[in-house]
Amino acid sequence: MGTTQLESVPEPKYWHLKNVLSEALDQDFAVGEVLPNERDLAARFGVARATLRQALEQLELEGRLQRRRGVGTTVAPPRVGVAVGSTGHSWPGEGADGWEPVDAVDGVPAAAVRGLLGTGPEQAVHTVRRTRVTQGQAVAAELLYVPAGSVPGLSAIDAPAGAARARAVLRELQRLALDGQDRSVELGSARADDAKELDRLPGAPVLVVTTRYFTAEGTAAVSVATYRADTCRLTFGDSGVEITETRAAS
Repeated sequence: MGTTQLESVPEPKYWHLKNVLSEALDQDFAVGEVLPNERDLAARFGVARATLRQALEQLELEGRLQRRRGVGTTVAPPRVGVAVGSTGHSWPGEGADGWEPVDAVDGVPAAAVRGLLGTGPEQAVHTVRRTRVTQGQAVAAELLYVPAGSVPGLSAIDAPAGAARARAVLRELQRLALDGQDRSVELGSARADDAKELDRLPGAPVLVVTTRYFTAEGTAAVSVATYRADTCRLTFGDSGVEITETRAAS
């Protein structure tokens, strides 16, 4: 990686630096190689460390770099394609959907999830945690929220806790007739528990896929799946993706 001084460029310094670093990653570094520390990089390119951090954060968001605990900033491998849609609708856990049940607990979800489910502020729901592994790497963590009314046949005696409990919730949910589902995708930041499970730092960029599952009676379950933005390229099998523009209030 050669020395490049950034003095007068027609674009923000961090963006120009990001492009210079991107070329250097292609030419001078191998996948998994650790980059020099921020002080050395900032000195080499003649920029403030704040500018360097902006460039590194952008490269991380684009999937070129990974920040690893106890290691530092490394060159990321190519992103893997992860299918999140299909030509038909199915319940979580049906067929080979790629997810592994981890645990299931009962509790009151966050207000945003309650709004999607239509449950009250004191109404506990079953929360199933699952993980998704692709090519030996954990790429996503999911929380599936299922109201008790959606799985009336669930027995605490048969499966009191752990992965067995999670599978029992999924099994009972699949007894319902699925009318349809909708899905949204947003860019977000990894929460502490998801970051640990995905081997990321808290606050790292992630893709959050929220799916609602409907029966004739209404919303039967809500899935909030967190995908690593640095390693995943989400693909959709349905006819298209609806894009909603959010405008700031005047």
